[in-house]
Amino acid sequence: MPLRTSALAVAALLGALSLPAAAQPAFDGFLCCNLRTDGSWISDSNYAESGKRIIPVGTPTRVTGYGRQRVNVLIDGKKQDIGNDYSRDLDLGAFAKRYVVTEDPAARIAGFPPKIREAIKSARVTKGMTREQVAMSVGYPISSENPNLDAPIWRMWLGSFSEFQVLFDNAGRVRAVETDAQTRNLVVLE
Repeated sequence: MPLRTSALAVAALLGALSLPAAAQPAFDGFLCCNLRTDGSWISDSNYAESGKRIIPVGTPTRVTGYGRQRVNVLIDGKKQDIGNDYSRDLDLGAFAKRYVVTEDPAARIAGFPPKIREAIKSARVTKGMTREQVAMSVGYPISSENPNLDAPIWRMWLGSFSEFQVLFDNAGRVRAVETDAQTRNLVVLE
């Protein structure tokens, strides 16, 4: 499940030219990343607000339909919506395929070094992670703030006032995470 900005851009463009949300296909897959839910709503901001729990990367998921800025899914037999709250430049079909992937990420994760696996399991970021691994761990950055997934900095939030920036080196690996001390303790695995 490598991140390919050009492929995402093409998918978004084709989606904009293709089917309306109501006509997008249902499909089975797996969560691309650790996502936080309140039990019925998963936002693309992926805030770690009080009462939210993490649904782990790789959880079997069925896309059942589409609504206004949302993708309807079944996860563990329960209805949920993945809200396209801040990535509305992505059409809902491309948005759905970003968060629900057809290939189970478990095999890829099993091949990662132990510290990377630990970071993903704990929904944290550690030095040396690739963009794909960061996305698996803490979700995708919202596209309204991060239109280019190949950018050297991803702006992300743990909460409304808990921004963190993931800085990538020229090889596309995490070189640092910049944030306040409290957020750092929650998002960074040293």
